[in-house]
Amino acid sequence: MQGEKKLKIRDTFKFIIAHRIITQVAITGARVLGRAISESWKQAKASSAYQKAQQSSGGGVAGGSSFSNGLTLEEACKILNVKPPKEGKMDMEDVMARFKKLFDVNDPKQGGSFYLQSKILRARERLEREIRSKAEKVAREEELKEGWKPKVFKDR
Repeated sequence: MQGEKKLKIRDTFKFIIAHRIITQVAITGARVLGRAISESWKQAKASSAYQKAQQSSGGGVAGGSSFSNGLTLEEACKILNVKPPKEGKMDMEDVMARFKKLFDVNDPKQGGSFYLQSKILRARERLEREIRSKAEKVAREEELKEGWKPKVFKDR
């Protein structure tokens, strides 16, 4: 009888230990899962806020007013060593002269860097895009001041 009691107590003890281990594993798993869900929620919220900010500032990452291909307007001006455009106006001849000089100097066939050549090209494209968007904006404002006049082509 005592052997049976010891066996029963031992089985009960093993059951309690197993129950405790299973409970600890479940609690730890729930904590890890909870933290993962919490972090992913924070990242999704931040991503959503970033997208809204990009859309409100100019329509997406590529079409945004501050970034295009990873270059800001200020960086593009520094790369080409030109002054930033004022009121949407800039001497594009100066920009093209600086571009051609730097692009030719960094030609990989002459020992230059393809990476720098790419940066110079992106800087020129960024400045051209900025000037073009400012010119379009000015043209729209002038058209609004004069009143809308449809463009009709009679010879078509």
